[in-house]
Amino acid sequence: MIFSRRILCDLGIKITLSIPFWMQARLARAMQQHTEALSSKPQPWQIDPHHLIVIDPGHGGKDPGCIGHGNIYEKDIVLATALDLNMMLRRAGYRTLMTREKDIFVPLQNRVDFAERHHATLLVSVHANAIIGHPDIRGASVYTFSPDPSDPLAAEIAQSENSVEILSTPNFKGVSKETSKILFDLMSRRTKIESIAAQRSMVSSLSERVDMLTNPARKATFAVLQSDAIPSILVETAFLSNAKDEAALRTRAFRMRLSLSMKQAVDTWFLARQNSPENIES
Repeated sequence: MIFSRRILCDLGIKITLSIPFWMQARLARAMQQHTEALSSKPQPWQIDPHHLIVIDPGHGGKDPGCIGHGNIYEKDIVLATALDLNMMLRRAGYRTLMTREKDIFVPLQNRVDFAERHHATLLVSVHANAIIGHPDIRGASVYTFSPDPSDPLAAEIAQSENSVEILSTPNFKGVSKETSKILFDLMSRRTKIESIAAQRSMVSSLSERVDMLTNPARKATFAVLQSDAIPSILVETAFLSNAKDEAALRTRAFRMRLSLSMKQAVDTWFLARQNSPENIES
């Protein structure tokens, strides 16, 4: 009997791992709708229904992203995590959109355009890392956009995620070129300040539940973070090139900790933004 149960257990694990991560997330949500009260508690402040959070699961479709041992694809892991984050935010009363909700390819520029077209208040892009030749590097990190990467590792990671040049200056209707440049500079500075504030909230929240990369607040030329109109951060959840991180990412429990941490970071950012939007230091 014990032997039979063990066989069934092993078989169940193998079947579970063979199911796409996005499907695992949806199946698990269907079974656990009444067990995640923490993520659905009402907020201590009024959430503005006009504020929109765009969640961007990295890669997808023909672009698998990083590939871990056992053919674990970044695109599947980050979609599962993003779907959980989306569920938590909506239960809390936020308005959200996702750049993709299934395994499809979305060009990087389209992701930025999507957020800008819908006038997003915040963009959160979800990814996983891999550094070939450095299996000891592990932990989560959070990025903001900068034309000057904060360190060589940040530059290498951004390059693997398709680093690009900054977007061109937007046009402001009905004003002169000089006024347009001033408005753009002000908009860009405000966006940068709010992105850094979101990064700080995210690093603080993640560090309470998961292991972090050394100096987890980093900067690089990530294409998806290049909007000068929308505060944007990119969360590198863990390293698929590290055995411990990859094993953790396979588990729903770890991915739920990531999602809950990201949701609470959004709470902190919005609360600070609503209470003192002009007093966030860069």
